[in-house]
Amino acid sequence: MYFGITDLWTYVVGAFLIILLPGPNSLFVLSTAAQRGVRQGYQAAAGVFLGDTVLMVLAAAGAASLLRSTPVLFAIVKYAGAGYLAWIGFQMIRGAWRAWRSPAGEGAVAGEEPAGAAPFRKALTISLLNPKAILFFVSFFIQFVDPGYGAPALSFLVLGAICQFFSVLYLSALIFSGTFLASQFRKRRKLSAGLTSGVGALFLGFGAKLATTSLG
Repeated sequence: MYFGITDLWTYVVGAFLIILLPGPNSLFVLSTAAQRGVRQGYQAAAGVFLGDTVLMVLAAAGAASLLRSTPVLFAIVKYAGAGYLAWIGFQMIRGAWRAWRSPAGEGAVAGEEPAGAAPFRKALTISLLNPKAILFFVSFFIQFVDPGYGAPALSFLVLGAICQFFSVLYLSALIFSGTFLASQFRKRRKLSAGLTSGVGALFLGFGAKLATTSLG
């Protein structure tokens, strides 16, 4: 047992696989990098890192229990998050439609303006307005923390650091993949607009899924 963690390597494998699961955070980072480049892609990634860190701290402090015991609070956070995801999806689709109709050479990548505005703030908001993520962190972390360990905060710190390490690697791969794709589609406006519309539709789907989730 290391730092009060009961099964470290099982957690490492589990965290790695969970990070690879697609979600609104990773998709937003990918689309931002494709539309605005590496620098703004990392700004979006920084928002994800901070948001996840805040959620981990809140989960360790008992925020998940508060959400479970207060259905009204859970509903408020849930619908706010769903609405924000849907708004981002709508903005992407609208930007793609404008790029489709614009003269050739106007706008390098479809949807550039909506996704490029304040990527750090948008990514942070996407992360924080996700009550299911708080519940997930506490339900996943708690399985690997020894309740008899004298410094549980250290256990959560190590678990969180491992999760963030994988997140940095994964989001970095998405950022450079996004910039590569952008260079390939830069002269294909209609294809780029179609892909951006697809991403926007996925965000609408994420919002609808979040709106229908429950505490169960």
